[in-house]
Amino acid sequence: MDIIFLHDFKAKTLIGIYPWEKKVAQTIQLDLEIALPENHACQTDNFDDALDYAVIVERIHHILAEKHFSLLEALAEHIAQTILTEFKSPWVKVSVAKLGIIRGVKKLGVCIERKSTLTI
Repeated sequence: MDIIFLHDFKAKTLIGIYPWEKKVAQTIQLDLEIALPENHACQTDNFDDALDYAVIVERIHHILAEKHFSLLEALAEHIAQTILTEFKSPWVKVSVAKLGIIRGVKKLGVCIERKSTLTI
């Protein structure tokens, strides 16, 4: 299985259950590992056979802008399902963390792995 990754992807979004979290954007950190639907790109060296990292990042920015999530778990699941369905990945690992939200804790978060239910 060939995997692309995006690490230390930081963005601001509204996330959380407290009233202030629904009004003040927080910085989150995302780490993704995305299985490629096929391994043609490494054989052909052709961009058309690869997943476009920039399109993935743009799609995630759109998700963060369009919806408020109460829980990191729900955000991670939404991103995972988007990667599996829109980018046809057979497997994805998504880590989402809030930064500096609790004194003495640099970051806290959740990590999920999901497989596609589609047979490729």
